[in-house]
Amino acid sequence: MPAKQNTKTKTKKTASKKKTVVKKAVKKAIPIKKKRIVKKKDPQLSSYKPKKNEKYMSAAMKRHFKAVLINWREHLKEEMQKTFDHLKTKGETFADPVDRASQEEEFAFELRTRDRERKLINKIASSLEQIEQDDYGYCYSCGIEIGLKRLEARPTATHCIDCKTLDEIKEKQLGG
Repeated sequence: MPAKQNTKTKTKKTASKKKTVVKKAVKKAIPIKKKRIVKKKDPQLSSYKPKKNEKYMSAAMKRHFKAVLINWREHLKEEMQKTFDHLKTKGETFADPVDRASQEEEFAFELRTRDRERKLINKIASSLEQIEQDDYGYCYSCGIEIGLKRLEARPTATHCIDCKTLDEIKEKQLGG
């Protein structure tokens, strides 16, 4: 029996040696530094910082939001044109029904997305019209100021946060 104990201790020693060898063989991963690409923002399109004692929806604020809305509208139109071109070039038909169904599903998804964007372009046009009529930035329901932060977050907002919250609560209660 003592011979068996020796073999066990030998295997334990070799096993521990193997472990240390494995640990030494493993190299530490060196993190690769990626170059950060910083997009230069157009100074007109950064968030608006009102001047001290500046009137709400002054000419400068209107110019800022008009530039934001026009830039957003142009970006959406470019995306719509890309989709249109993609649908024209990828309009090939596949022999395999699964491939054809997959392509049709992809096209349907793109078209739904573009339809939502088309509706958003209409809202942007409405907001631009409100700017021209000096109605932009005021709540449709109660007439108070919507607020700069809310307009920066959603330039097409037509209701103040309180009225919008009430509308959402009513909609939720009615099951809509």
